[in-house]
Order: sequence, then structure tokens, then C-alpha cells
Amino acid sequence: MPHVTVGSEGASPIEIYYEDHGTGTPVVLSHGYPLSGRAWEKQVSALVAAGYRVIAYDRRGWGNSSQPSSGYDYDTFAGDLNVLLTKLDVRDAILVGHSMGTGDVARYLGRYGSERVAKAVLMSPIPPFLLKTEDNPEGAPQSLFDEFIQAAKADRYVWLKQFLENFYNFDVYGGSLVSDEAFRASWNVAVAGSPLAAVACIPTWLTDFRQDLSKIDVPVLVIQGDQDRVLPIGVTGQRLSAFIGDTRLLVIEGGPHAIAWTHTDQVNDALLDFFQE
Repeated sequence: MPHVTVGSEGASPIEIYYEDHGTGTPVVLSHGYPLSGRAWEKQVSALVAAGYRVIAYDRRGWGNSSQPSSGYDYDTFAGDLNVLLTKLDVRDAILVGHSMGTGDVARYLGRYGSERVAKAVLMSPIPPFLLKTEDNPEGAPQSLFDEFIQAAKADRYVWLKQFLENFYNFDVYGGSLVSDEAFRASWNVAVAGSPLAAVACIPTWLTDFRQDLSKIDVPVLVIQGDQDRVLPIGVTGQRLSAFIGDTRLLVIEGGPHAIAWTHTDQVNDALLDFFQE
């Protein structure tokens, strides 16, 4: 299995697993919590068929990547992505992030610039800033995230099940747009992830990306469902145009957080339209 080494912990290398399919303009996919690069399976096949090179990787702590005890912060996540792009010598790439993966994209562009990047997509985004502060009254209180951390520590399996239920709006789409088998597969991926990462990733959701966004100088497409329960659109997607110069927002009616799975055709059509402009 292909990996790139991004660091070490003790005598063990920290490795990021990736899959590299197709040829053409590179599209790099960064997944959300608590899944892996396989969450993009409905996009990978469509993009490869459309003539793109598609690189999907597993964030540290998840999937087939290493599960270290440290490095669960966006500076490190962006650094891991930078190592991957550099190792593969990816240029003129389109970066596509979902949920936590949108933070990878934002921090990468804010820290490393757009030398290797032509466009970006933020899907069900975590930026600009989720924490409620004096200069960010739209955010959520710290106590909410403290409750999430306690729930993940108390019973990781229950926490992940409940998170995925909101991820898919399973009470609405279960049995129709999300089969029981697909939900079970997602839960299996989630619980196979690092127990440390399941908790340590939660505080990263409070990262302030506003300065990163102001440095983005490539076209950005934002795609989000208007029924996103994990990252409500009023706190996230609808605010991004105030921070990014060249951005547009596509709202998917009825879409939950996991729109790449539940509203595949709309998402894939939007991606291809944006890529081909």
C-alpha cells in the first residue's frame, strides 16, 4: 500500500496512506471526521471516468494511516498534506475537502500558498471559526465542545454512532439515501480509527481559520446542505464569502452533512462544472 512518511514517534515512522488513480489534472481529496479516504468512493469513480487524476488520502489517526499519539492539530494536518503533495510532485491541483478536510485545505493554502494549487472546494465546511467569542458572536459556546469531548471519552462507540446519525441525518434518510449497510460500514471505519484521534480531533474544530481564508488566492467553490446538523450552514458556508475573495456557494436543498454520499449526482455535477470552467 502506498504511504508517505511525514514524521516519527519514537522509533516508528508516521505514515500517511493514499490512493492515486487515473491521469490528468490532479484532484486531491481530504476526508472528514471520523472516516477515511474511502468516504469519497462515489466521487473517485466519477472523477477518474471524467479524465482526472484522483488522490485520496487518510488523515493521521484514521484509515490505513498511522495512529500516533500526537499531531492532531491543523498545522500538522496541513504539513502532512504538504509532504504528500511535494512527494508526489503534484501541481495545478484542485484541493477538495469535506468537513474536517476543509480545514486541511484552508490551513494548507494559508500556510503554504497556491504554488501547487489551481482551485479549491470546501464541502460542508468547518471554517471560518466555530467558537463563540467577542469578535465571533455567530459561533457556538465552548461548553458544547466540552460536552462532545466528554462523550467521546466516556463511550467512544456510542459517541461515534450518534455523530454518524447526525452526519447522515439518518432519521430522515436512513433506508433511502443511506442504507443500513452503508451506515454500518461508516461506523466500522470510525471505530477502527485511533481512540486518541477520536477525542483529540474535537478541539481542532475550534481552530480560527479567518486569517488563512484571507490569504486564499484561487477560486473556491463551497458546497453545503441546508440541513447540515454537524456544521450548520449559517455558521459556516454562508459566512465564507466575507473572507475569501473569489468564492461561490452552492446550497443543496435537504442536504445533510454527508452530501457527497446522499446527494452524489448534485455534488459530482457541481465538482465537474467547477473543474472544467
